[in-house]
Amino acid sequence: LQSHYRKSLVFSYENLDNAVIAYNKLVAKIAALYKEEQGEIDGAALEELKAKFRAAMDNDLNTSLSITALYDVLKAKAGAATKLAAIRDFEQVLMLGLIDAAAAINAAEDTEAAAKAAQKAAAAAADPEYARIEALVEARTAAKKARDFAEADRIRAELLGKGVTLIDTKEGTTYRIGDAT
Repeated sequence: LQSHYRKSLVFSYENLDNAVIAYNKLVAKIAALYKEEQGEIDGAALEELKAKFRAAMDNDLNTSLSITALYDVLKAKAGAATKLAAIRDFEQVLMLGLIDAAAAINAAEDTEAAAKAAQKAAAAAADPEYARIEALVEARTAAKKARDFAEADRIRAELLGKGVTLIDTKEGTTYRIGDAT
């Protein structure tokens, strides 16, 4: 779809790999839209996005421009609900399975999160020290949020003394028990 049907298509495994990577990134961006606050659909913005897509398809079935219109939806200043409505509309023509693939990613992440929560609960029940470590990690997170960095550093040092290494990521703090390097 990234090239016009009247042009010769150059097949290579590299191009195929690039298409897979682009598709997966597109699906991940759409999956992230579901996690945003949905809000109301902006009818005017939706019609503007759909008009760009229709113009691309009406231009001698120019699918490469329609894919560009799809990326424009993701960059638009519209809300998540409006973007998802536009993508659902485009999907009726493109049939790429973007919505279903995004839903599958979110379902897998939810299942993984539930499994991790169950694993933590089982570990806490088996080891009372585990519950103390969890409480200290949560206390450090709260201290950082309150901008009490001295307390956060104290908790980090206490955990490090117990052989617990904290790992800060943009998703939150995780830790590793054992090797403190």
